[in-house]
Amino acid sequence: MEKYGAGSIVVADYDPNWPMLFEQERARIKRTLGSFALLIEHIGSTAVPGLPSKPIIDLLVGVPHLEQAKERCIECFEELGYIYRPDYSTWLPGELFFRKGPPGPWTHHLHLMDPSHPLWETRLLFRDYLRAHPEAAQAYANMKRALAISAIDDIKVYTTGKDTFVKDTTKEARVWRARMQDC
Repeated sequence: MEKYGAGSIVVADYDPNWPMLFEQERARIKRTLGSFALLIEHIGSTAVPGLPSKPIIDLLVGVPHLEQAKERCIECFEELGYIYRPDYSTWLPGELFFRKGPPGPWTHHLHLMDPSHPLWETRLLFRDYLRAHPEAAQAYANMKRALAISAIDDIKVYTTGKDTFVKDTTKEARVWRARMQDC
């Protein structure tokens, strides 16, 4: 079992500073990587206004080639205070995963991948659907709070407990997007 940061999993009320914290970090990453950072997106629950979340800013950074990023970016992100987690490659295939903050609680998660990877579009679609559907965001918030209580500090239990909701909501989001494109 991987323990969560420095203690129990906490799902905090939405903080209106989260978008600003993302923008500050986005600017630091862009200065560091320059044009190698093709896109930098705010994902996860902190990217959905009003949604309670673990207070961790999730960043999705698009790079042209993941293998080049391994050679080029790990040291750059370490200089920005991130810790590369190669052990997450089996859990998060197709990306490089970093986290930042004191040894728990973490303040930032960084997902580095090629924007052509299918998970890129899936993560943005899920975020956008929750932004547009407050009832789905509320259901997600309720489930996350219940999971945080039952998982205590077992992040794998918390994360896998969300899987069915995320998959089902993503299916709904694909239908929603198709309808929006038909309009």
